[in-house]
Amino acid sequence: MKQKENKSLFLKQFGDTPQLRVIDFFIDNSIFDFPLTEIARESNVSYNSLKSFIDNFLKNNFIVKTRRIGKSDYYKINKENPFVLELIRLDWTLSKSFALKGEKTAAV
Repeated sequence: MKQKENKSLFLKQFGDTPQLRVIDFFIDNSIFDFPLTEIARESNVSYNSLKSFIDNFLKNNFIVKTRRIGKSDYYKINKENPFVLELIRLDWTLSKSFALKGEKTAAV
């Protein structure tokens, strides 16, 4: 499995685990829904690892099933979950602070 070349600020700050990679992927692509195979590929997590914790994400309402196409179920981050909204806000705050820090460094 190929390693992602540039880790997100979210992963650099909180660690690079399969669960966090999937959450990071969903946060970055929050307006779309995806089948498990694409979630695994794009988040650089093995399909078997994803299968081991995806039911827990569903049970806790971090993600929701949106539709079924053929034999594939599609999933999307649940923006109605207050915890998920806080994670999204945290991701934005990290990005904003990093950008502002970069502007201050460039101005010096």
